[in-house]
This record gives sequence, structure tokens and C-alpha cells, in this order.
Amino acid sequence: MSNWRERYADKIVPAARAVRMIKPGSRVFIGSACGEPQALVRAMCDVSQQLADTELIHVLTLGVAPYTDPKYAANFRANAFFIGNSLRTPVNEARADYTPVFLSQVPNLFRHGRVPIYVALVMVSPPDEQGFCSLGVSVDITRAAVETAKVVIAQVNKFMPRTLGESFIHVDQIEYPSRLPQRAALCRQAAADRVQQSDHAAALQALSGRPRNRHDAPGRRRDRHSPHPTRRRAAD
Repeated sequence: MSNWRERYADKIVPAARAVRMIKPGSRVFIGSACGEPQALVRAMCDVSQQLADTELIHVLTLGVAPYTDPKYAANFRANAFFIGNSLRTPVNEARADYTPVFLSQVPNLFRHGRVPIYVALVMVSPPDEQGFCSLGVSVDITRAAVETAKVVIAQVNKFMPRTLGESFIHVDQIEYPSRLPQRAALCRQAAADRVQQSDHAAALQALSGRPRNRHDAPGRRRDRHSPHPTRRRAAD
């Protein structure tokens, strides 16, 4: 392990190049919740035309989950062990699958080969002095996915907290580490994601024909010091 820094530096690639190692027809695991590697997910969607019949396995998605867009239906099929906001509509429309299972049982599905993982897309902290990265806030089933995947592609995030216990993975276990884009680019993408989510919420509000919040109805307002709405005075 004495030369791990050199080996690690030689393996670092941009996200766009890392996801090209995914083969069509593969089963790809995506890290859970706050550990979802958003940069890798977006890069994967950018090359979707080369990834026909690719199954995406995950537990809980807190991001935008662009792969659930109908335009990717011929390329990606999401299979969730837990249905979050991003997957509820696709599952209801039969564009994604839901596999009900106890979270504690999922690692054995990976380890016993019942749900074999070809590629694991995860997010990790930068390596320490010994070359160990931490899975941080998303260890759950991610640890088992990393241990059993044939290829591990990791988004290295300097803001990922280092957690202790069985959360470490050595850089030699990562085939393709990828660093995050510059902060300015991340801010622009985050702003675009918020706009997309806001547009979606506005569309639902328009379809329902009701105000988003009952306190937003005309003629009503909130008193500055009270949580309850008050009738607008004539002086206003």
C-alpha cells in the first residue's frame, strides 16, 4: 500500500469517462439517499443511448433521479427497494419497479448472487493517509454492493463526512474514482434542479386548481407574530 497515492492518481477520471465503463444490459447499483453520486448519475444519463436495457438498483433516492424520465424508458429501468418521491410516479405508471424487501435482507441478495451487481456507483470521502475512503452517511446496503460489484465507480466528495465502523473502502478497491466538478458548476446544476422541481410542483398545482397552501388564498394573510391566518383589514 506504500504507493497507493500514485495508483490512485493514475486512476482518477472525469465522470463522463468513468460511466462509459458501464455495459449495456448491466445491473447498476446507485448509492442511497444523501450518498447518491449525482454527478455520476447525470453523466450516465448523458450516455443513455449506449446503455440499452440497463437496470438501476437503489433504496432511497433524494435527488432528482433523471433516469426516471420517460425519454430514458428504452434504456433504463429503475428497481427500487424503497419508494421515494422521485420514484412514486414512475412506479405508479409502470415505468419503474418496486421490490418489497426488508432492508436487512438486501446485503445477502447481493452477496449470495441472487441480485448480482455489475457496477456500483457510490460517493465517498477523499482517502486518508492509508488510502481508505469512507462511505460516509450512506453505508446501509452500499457496503455490500461495493464488496460484490465487479466494477466500483466512486464520486470523491471532499464534503462527505468520514464515519467510523465498517464504512471504509481502500482506493485499490475503486476501479474509477472521479472528483466532483468545481463548486461553481455544482451550484449551477443545483439551481437547475431546484427549477425543475419547482416547475413540477407548479404544474401539479395548476392541475389541481387549488392554491398550494390554504393560507395563500386571496383575502387572507398571516399575522407577523401568529401562525394562524387573519382576515385582511380594509386599511391594507
